[in-house]
Amino acid sequence: MKDQILQEAKEMQEELIKWRHSLHKIPELGLNLPNTAAFVKETLAGMDIEFTEYKECSCITATLGKGGKCFLLRSDMDGLPMQEESGESFASENGCMHSCGHDLHASILLGAAKLLKKHESELKGTVKLLFQSGEETFEGAKAAIEAGVMENPHVDAAFAMHVASILPANTIIYGTYPMAAVYGFRVNLTGIGTHGSTPQLGVDPINTGVHAYLALQELIAREISSTDEAALTIGRFSAGAVSNVIPERAVLEGTLRTFKPEIRSRLMKRIDEVVRSVANTYRTEVEIETLSDIPPVTCSPEMNQEILASIHEMNPEIQTLPYYHVMGSEDFAFISDMVPSSYFGLGAGIEDQTKWLGQHNPRVRFSDNCLALGAAVYTKAAIDWLNAHS
Repeated sequence: MKDQILQEAKEMQEELIKWRHSLHKIPELGLNLPNTAAFVKETLAGMDIEFTEYKECSCITATLGKGGKCFLLRSDMDGLPMQEESGESFASENGCMHSCGHDLHASILLGAAKLLKKHESELKGTVKLLFQSGEETFEGAKAAIEAGVMENPHVDAAFAMHVASILPANTIIYGTYPMAAVYGFRVNLTGIGTHGSTPQLGVDPINTGVHAYLALQELIAREISSTDEAALTIGRFSAGAVSNVIPERAVLEGTLRTFKPEIRSRLMKRIDEVVRSVANTYRTEVEIETLSDIPPVTCSPEMNQEILASIHEMNPEIQTLPYYHVMGSEDFAFISDMVPSSYFGLGAGIEDQTKWLGQHNPRVRFSDNCLALGAAVYTKAAIDWLNAHS
């Protein structure tokens, strides 16, 4: 079976592309993915694979094999609230976009489902498939876990992959800490609104917000070593509606991404201290809310090596590089905190590298050429892991 699965996956390429293009046209957001879930359910039913739907979070699980250890394969399937400008013939027209590649993820897992169904009699245990919602909002994995997807049967190990739009197709990257922790926060500033001609009669929350923004940037520049890997970004600054009014309120939202727990704790404390100090200086009321609190994705080095061996057995020429260590974040971290896990990156860059764009860009494009390899890697990894741990 060394290269049989990869060959079978390649023979499915047209079907994989069809699934991917269909999903790309219907991106949905958060924990409410009715059309996406319906597509996945219909496709699984067409393969004669039984599934369970968790309607409260639009997640779907399916199992193949029976008894023994249980190996989880997970793919997310939600999109982003942005207008697509990719120019693809199958582009979304509903105001949302699969600009992170989750349409590829779901299609790859459907491909693995079909391959595993074909080889079900060979499974020395159980493979559980998880089609997950809400990764972009960091809600989906936690909701799925709370709904019980890690039990019945109990999951013993887990594997997931993420496509990369700026990595050549058929290249795979891995690491022990591929994704950073993220602390998302909202700063609500309340001043005293007034006419723009009489600023002395009010308290300007925009002014407070500007000073808070600058002070927060200096935490990274002056309080953290450049070797400690921290990124602090304010991605939203919202205040006012007209030019001649000092508004009553301003809102800043941001994210802190780190790998080391001690750096994370220190910076979270300093964010609170700095924002409150600045607000007090400029006589502004402040409330700080936590929007997300996600640990880093942590991979088992031993499991990484097992999956790499599976990949190289299929084809020794597949390029695998130990370079997956980025400041992006992933709620698969909640799963990797529970069981031994691996999380790989799968190259999905289009052929013309001069047109490569990063993910979450309205014009980003992904290559369909990664689909067969992704499905084969999922399938081979699951079969081999169960063989080794049965």
